[in-house]
Amino acid sequence: MDIPCPLSITQSLYESYSKGNKDDAKRRSVSLDETPRGSWASSIFDLKNSSPDALLPSVLERAAAEDMDRRNTEARLQGRHSDLLGLYPAPDEDEAVERCSVPEVPKEHCGQRIMVKCLSLKFEIEIEPIFGTLALYDVKEKKKISENFYFDLNSDQMKGLLKPHTPHVAISTLARSAIFSITYPSADIFLVIKLEKVLQQGDIGECCEPYMVMKESDSSKHKEKLEKLRLQAEQSCSRLGYFRMPFAWTAIHLLNIVSSVGGLDRSDPDSDSERKGHGTWNERKKKGFERMSVGDEMCNFATFRPATLTVTNFFKQEGDRLSDEDLYKYLADMRRPSSVLRRLRPVTAQLKIDISPAPDSPHYCLSPELLHVKPYPDLRVRPTKDVLEFPARYVYTPHTTYRNLLYVYPQSLNFSSRQGSVRNIAVKVQFMAGEDPSQALPVIFGKSSCAEFMQDAYTPIIYHNKSPEFYEEMKMRIPANLTDNHHLLFTFFHISCQPKQNTPLETPVGYTWIPLMQHGRLRTGSFSLPVSVEKPPPSYSVLTPDVQLPGMKWVDNHKGVFNVEVTAASSVHTQDPHLDKFFTLVYVLEEYSFPFRLKDVIITEANMEGELKASMAALRGALLDTCVQFLHQLLNKLIQLIIYPPVIAGQIVNLGRAAFESMSLLVNQIHKNLEGNQDQHGRNNLLASYIHYCFRLPTAEPAIPPTAGTQSYEMPMQYATLSRTTVRPSSLHLSRSKSISNSNPDLASTPVSPDEEVQRIIGSKAKDRSCNRMSAFLDSVALFSVPTRQITKKLLHEELALQWVVSTSAVREAALQQAWFFFQLMTKSMTHHLFLTSKLDVARRQRFPDRFVDDIAALVCAISADIANRYQKDVELVERLNSSLAFFLNDLLSLVDRGFVFNLIRSYYKQIANKLHTAQNPSSLNALRVDFTRIVCSHEHYVVLNLPCSTLSPPASPSPSTSSTTSQSSAFSSMVQDQGVATMFELSVPFRQQHFLSGLLLAELSLILDPDGEGVFFLHKKAISAVHSLLCSHDADPRYTDPQVRAHIAQLYLPLIPIVMDTLHQLHDFSDSSPARCRLAAAHADDADPDSGSTISQSVAMAIAGSPLPHVKANLFALPTVAGRQSSSLSAECSRTLLVSFLWVLKNADAALLERWVSDLSVLQINRLLDLLHLCVSCFEYKGRKALERINSLTFKKSQDMKARLEEAILGTIGARQEMVRRCRERSPYGSQENVRWRKNVTHWRQNTDRVDKTKAEVEQESVVDGNLATEASLIVLDTLEVVVKTVVASELKESVLGGVLRVLLHSMAGNQSALFLQHCFTTQRALVFKFPEMLFEEDTELCADLCLRLLRHCSSSVGSVRSHASASLYLLMRQNFEIGNNFARVKMQVTMSLSSLVGTSQNFNEEHLRRSLKTILTYAEEDLELRDTPFPEQVQDLVFNLHMILTDTVKMKEHQQDPEMLIDLMYRIAKGYQNSPDLRLTWLQNMAGKHSARGNHAEAAHCLVHSAALVAEYLNMLEDCRYLPIGCVTFQNVSSNVLEESAVSDDVLSPEEEGICAGKYFSESGLVGLLEQAAASFNMAAMYEAINEVYKILLPIHEANRDFKKLATVHGKLQDAFNKVYNQSSGWERMFGTYFRVGFYGCRFGDLDDQEFVYKEPSITKLAEISYRLEEFYSERFGDDMVEIIKDSNPVDKNKLDPNKAYLQITYVEPFFDTYELKERITYFDKNYNLRTFMYCTPFTLDGRAHGDLNEQYKRKSILTTSHAFPYIKTRINVIHKEEIILVPMEVAIEDMQKKTQELAFATIQDPADAKMLQMVLQGSVGTTVNQGPLEVAQVFLSDIPDDPKLFRHHNKLRLCFKDFTKRCEDALRRNKALIGPDQKEYHREMERNYNKLKEALGPLINRKIPQLYRTLPALATQTQRNSFSRSSLRRVDC
Repeated sequence: MDIPCPLSITQSLYESYSKGNKDDAKRRSVSLDETPRGSWASSIFDLKNSSPDALLPSVLERAAAEDMDRRNTEARLQGRHSDLLGLYPAPDEDEAVERCSVPEVPKEHCGQRIMVKCLSLKFEIEIEPIFGTLALYDVKEKKKISENFYFDLNSDQMKGLLKPHTPHVAISTLARSAIFSITYPSADIFLVIKLEKVLQQGDIGECCEPYMVMKESDSSKHKEKLEKLRLQAEQSCSRLGYFRMPFAWTAIHLLNIVSSVGGLDRSDPDSDSERKGHGTWNERKKKGFERMSVGDEMCNFATFRPATLTVTNFFKQEGDRLSDEDLYKYLADMRRPSSVLRRLRPVTAQLKIDISPAPDSPHYCLSPELLHVKPYPDLRVRPTKDVLEFPARYVYTPHTTYRNLLYVYPQSLNFSSRQGSVRNIAVKVQFMAGEDPSQALPVIFGKSSCAEFMQDAYTPIIYHNKSPEFYEEMKMRIPANLTDNHHLLFTFFHISCQPKQNTPLETPVGYTWIPLMQHGRLRTGSFSLPVSVEKPPPSYSVLTPDVQLPGMKWVDNHKGVFNVEVTAASSVHTQDPHLDKFFTLVYVLEEYSFPFRLKDVIITEANMEGELKASMAALRGALLDTCVQFLHQLLNKLIQLIIYPPVIAGQIVNLGRAAFESMSLLVNQIHKNLEGNQDQHGRNNLLASYIHYCFRLPTAEPAIPPTAGTQSYEMPMQYATLSRTTVRPSSLHLSRSKSISNSNPDLASTPVSPDEEVQRIIGSKAKDRSCNRMSAFLDSVALFSVPTRQITKKLLHEELALQWVVSTSAVREAALQQAWFFFQLMTKSMTHHLFLTSKLDVARRQRFPDRFVDDIAALVCAISADIANRYQKDVELVERLNSSLAFFLNDLLSLVDRGFVFNLIRSYYKQIANKLHTAQNPSSLNALRVDFTRIVCSHEHYVVLNLPCSTLSPPASPSPSTSSTTSQSSAFSSMVQDQGVATMFELSVPFRQQHFLSGLLLAELSLILDPDGEGVFFLHKKAISAVHSLLCSHDADPRYTDPQVRAHIAQLYLPLIPIVMDTLHQLHDFSDSSPARCRLAAAHADDADPDSGSTISQSVAMAIAGSPLPHVKANLFALPTVAGRQSSSLSAECSRTLLVSFLWVLKNADAALLERWVSDLSVLQINRLLDLLHLCVSCFEYKGRKALERINSLTFKKSQDMKARLEEAILGTIGARQEMVRRCRERSPYGSQENVRWRKNVTHWRQNTDRVDKTKAEVEQESVVDGNLATEASLIVLDTLEVVVKTVVASELKESVLGGVLRVLLHSMAGNQSALFLQHCFTTQRALVFKFPEMLFEEDTELCADLCLRLLRHCSSSVGSVRSHASASLYLLMRQNFEIGNNFARVKMQVTMSLSSLVGTSQNFNEEHLRRSLKTILTYAEEDLELRDTPFPEQVQDLVFNLHMILTDTVKMKEHQQDPEMLIDLMYRIAKGYQNSPDLRLTWLQNMAGKHSARGNHAEAAHCLVHSAALVAEYLNMLEDCRYLPIGCVTFQNVSSNVLEESAVSDDVLSPEEEGICAGKYFSESGLVGLLEQAAASFNMAAMYEAINEVYKILLPIHEANRDFKKLATVHGKLQDAFNKVYNQSSGWERMFGTYFRVGFYGCRFGDLDDQEFVYKEPSITKLAEISYRLEEFYSERFGDDMVEIIKDSNPVDKNKLDPNKAYLQITYVEPFFDTYELKERITYFDKNYNLRTFMYCTPFTLDGRAHGDLNEQYKRKSILTTSHAFPYIKTRINVIHKEEIILVPMEVAIEDMQKKTQELAFATIQDPADAKMLQMVLQGSVGTTVNQGPLEVAQVFLSDIPDDPKLFRHHNKLRLCFKDFTKRCEDALRRNKALIGPDQKEYHREMERNYNKLKEALGPLINRKIPQLYRTLPALATQTQRNSFSRSSLRRVDC
């Protein structure tokens, strides 16, 4: 079903179109070093100088609500698309509206066609004429696959030599080009070229010699010889010009031509140039022999590049090797590399031929019968011949043209025992009509340059050979009516080559013949014939030569010495004994020519019936290809026997049953064997085209044969209008009661007097010969005069129905297999019958007799039962049967009483329904029923059949029937009277009785979509597509374009609206980009995370809730648990199709009717409807061209299809039909891509076509259509919202749904919408706010906030008209708020917050456009005369200026979009600027949280949320003192020490009671809970499980106070998870919290950042190189490659030494630093990574400037940095506010090293479980002898002498104690190692012990030397000594 392209498609204007071109990300309008809050004055100046958008007229006027609505509705209806579904991708062909596809017109078979043109033939010497023959041979099949084509390329001079022998040359024999057809292309096909010359004396070798030796160029040498040869040739031509001799041959392997050119690009510039392959051999040498075995799939002869070949090598013919057998050997040999032929000396010549694919309709073409094929513009032009193909294998195509050709192939002759001079033997062949020589008919086709038809033909002659072989083909056009006298006569002559005295040229030496007709059959095949020496006697022709005739002499004792083969290509002679017998018997009956001899049987009236029935039964034995060739005649005859039971000897013989049986078996056989030739419903194309094109009811009975031999073929069919009312005579009524059992048709009661009956029936009817093909060509020669015969007539459809009902077993099964065939035959017969009997105007009930109607009912009932009972066993059969039955009922709706058909449909439904209850696999039964319903509903008068205009008063009969005339012309006039509107919208009994078919369809849909039902995915798709495709057909139907008519049609589908509403929870959730999951499932999960991504926008759960009352939200739709069941949820594709159908009904239904319906709905149902509209907006949102290019049409469908396949495979429900079609595609000889049915693209823009690489124009077109669909869908939603609003106005009870209406409106504004839609959307929104201002300003803050956000977003649109409307809406919103309370604080607040939110989150936000909108709002305020004297204009101005300031800040942010740290810093600064505006600060904190989450910084996001929660807590605390709520920021200190900055500024700055302050949704208890929940979730993602506990400590009291035990359970569950994770990851290595770097910025290029130091927090395990690379890359991109340098060391930077033009970065790895006392509290890994403010890095140095030196000169600088806030914080880099350095002297460095070593040893020793390898490694480093600068060396350097400087005494002592500890640890470690090692490491351990003992000995004296001064009391002053390493006395304790 094609959907016409809607002409009115225009490019909708979408934001995304106009955005794509501008890249304004680089715009910089404010320099970085300005503070974010720019100067107020300059901002105002900027704004005042900008220009506004156009003002909308009439915005400021006040009008009545009704007028406003009327205007808006009129505007919305202008320029709408009338057909919504024309914009939607057309349904899959499997699901499309089913119309029987029209089969192909029967035509002659034709394979792949190639054209061969013979251009020239030149030999080295030109002395005589040479004649050529072309034919195709298939070596593999050993078969000649074409007839011969003869050509003559001789010069006029050469032709002149033969003038006397060919006085008349027909133009048809001058053809030089031929078209060959190849049905089965293969790699084994050769084009064989044979050359002959005029007979001359000498054998072939002698005659070829001159051609091999001589050259024209050597003419001086051979001049005399040449002259002599020419003279000889002239003599031969004049004397023997009529005879030929074999000369030479060659062959071309077609595959080489095709494959060598097949690969070339067709558009190659020199593709037409000649490509010369010199001869088959040279060509093959070049190509290599590996090409020879290429598979058949390469052989595509239909498309290749034309080639011109020059064949140079010919092979001499061998006189004893001329047969085809020898030729096949040669050809097979040619393909081998070491060919025997290669060694032969060739005859050199140049034959040029052109081979190309044949054009579709070539000019000047002759058929194989030499008929002119159109176009044939000029009779004088040299023609091209169509060469008849002899296909290598069977071809199944019925004959459609007359063909009657005979081919005679003499093969060999053996005259070796024949006495006398018989050496040069010629065989003369003649086609004789009688025995007189004059009766030779001119039917033999001429060859080249001769007459068109000849009376005789001769074989070529082989010199001096008594048993020659022949290769000749003689083609004859034989007459249609052969008699017993027609025969082939063969005369054998001896030809004398030398002219001798008294010797005749030809001497007859033998005769033989073949009679062509025997028992009425044509004789063909191979014959081995005896040859008589004398002329045969009279009357010989009726006998065969095998009969020993008296007195005749035979060669070789009457043995068969002559072998000949005769074949026929005939549409007259079947050449099949079974078919021949059947046709002959029918002929005998028609002619009534009893008695008739048939082989050995004499047919008389007595045995006629038995013979005929036997021959019908025997038809199954006939060859299938012959049956198919004569299919039309065969079926015509069988039908004729059914309609006109023959009257034999006065008795009516009932052949109905036999004919029905043989017909069903024949049809079945054809189906089974030709599976590839079927359409998607399993209908065989040959049979379908027979019914469609060839079948006609014979309009007159078989009558006396015509008196003249007129050809009645191709007569125009004339219908005789039968003017009688009864069809069968009353006495012929079968004795049958209502029951079927005794209705055996063979038990017909015999009429009393057949003659009277027959006379009465015949009446005065025209005697008109029925047109049937078999008898069409029988030119009646002998006419029998027969008395007028009695004729009875039956009706085909009645007989078929009867026979089918009473058939049994095999026949019934065969008929069921091909039910469609009999159904269609019946339908066509019924239609013809009504037409012929002029009954089309009769009332339907009187059209057909009751018993026929009963038969139909019985038949349908039986078949329905078959479907119900066999659906599991015979899946494929039942699918076919089901669709055939549906098509039949569909056809019956046009022919018989509709009520009757509806009853049949009902009975089918009942049978299936009964079975459904007990079925094991109900889904496949359901699928069958959906298919059935879909096909029945595809009726062209479907709409009228549903009685769309009648009211729903119950009809009188259960299924009313209107007569066809009234139903077709019933005008769509009467509108629905007022009655229960509800019944029109539900599948009520009155609805289903009135609208029978649509009731069935919708009931089916409702059943399948039922969530508790068994609807599996493929069923959903089937049912939804059935409805969708029907709606598509209405949209595309020109009869239904009028809107009123459409409204009537929509009435048939009204229950679809509640059906879709009921499936709301099953639909795919389009608002969520995540994979399909059941809507609402998330909304009910108690713990659903609040929407963390966006800021103020609604979360999906809220949007679905549909009620402004806070407590009802969650369980308005507390659906049963089914909602979560995956099986019942619909795929995205199904949901989309269902929704588009839903919108179609809403669009086309009568608005007043919808209003009345909505007004009856409950609030709950209206909310559900609104949810559905909400979903529609998401579903059809315009995705934009880029998305289309990305998807490129595949992903959406394919994934779903795969899911369906899988599901079907698992459930075992995969449709047999799909399987069958798939198999057919695989079997198709051209591969799947050529299968016509699958390539049809139903519409101009199927979005899901299988091609991926679409052109730009196609994608463009697709996006235009997609845009139009989105606009139309949104407008329908808008229309429906208006309907809902109207009902609310009418009844005040419904006000609670207004919030829902506004939500849908806001949602549609939020999407990507076209400018056209947005204009209407804004007008609707303005009207809504105008009518119900209190909804926004008194009740729901949420909605006001959302509305402000949406309007502002559109104020920054790039489309001028959208900005104009958005500005107007925003202005009116302020005005209305002002009018309610004399200020508009709420809108002011929300707009400011919205703007902050918008600029914080929107990527492609354009401040320039927004500035224009702000200016527009200012202009409105200035022009509004009514409010000029109020404070309103001034307030507007203040607001606008404030917004402009925020805007200016954001420009700066935009600049740093790529620099995440800088961006967050800016957002931080802006948030700080709003310190005294809590709502805005909250907005910005949330913006920051969103940015952090997006970058994976979950800890920072969590802190933003904690700060937000603290802020909220602070203000809640000011509002009310609530015991269980936190008392402000202080409560949050344990989560983070940074939180205190959120503490409220003093009360004089701000009071939360003020209107519009703290009005957001978060400033409430539930808001606080939500923020804390989100914070906990973010901490969880950051793996900071300990912090979760602190958050929940704040949250738990709130839940406890509310007694919310479910939440408490959840929270404790989460705490348990968190603590488990902490416990299981106690070492801390499993979770990495971050790596810290100090980054210094130096250089004025950095602006604000110059000379600043920060600590950066990077993801865990970030290497120094990574952050260096990142920052260097980033700043290089910004400042230029050579402008950025990294300072490699960590030493203090001297700015004077730096290049002022460059930017310098210094990056150092730092570690968290804790004082000793801190470490006592920071125990766990988490403690050491949380709330960090001090960091340290070390720099080694020596006093002479090197970094490293000897032990005694190695110093170390420790730098300790303190940041302004503790990590983690709400940003990832924090300023360094304090820096101090500690310098360690060498001895202190040594102490640190030794302490570190000792710690390592201790850790390795006590580790549990022990790690032997680690322990040994540490030990080896401690006690190994080779350790350089090891412990021993340290001791020797520092402990050997007591230091001179008393300041070092304490260090000396500390180092000594360290070594003591060290040796103790070494000993422990060795002991531990001993316990761990195995026997193999004992030696190693002993070695370590030895080393340890040596070390201990060496250290002993050094360790035990104490410094005496330390052990006497020191004066008090000594402790106060100032030393730099102790300068931080407040932080350090002095250890001894």
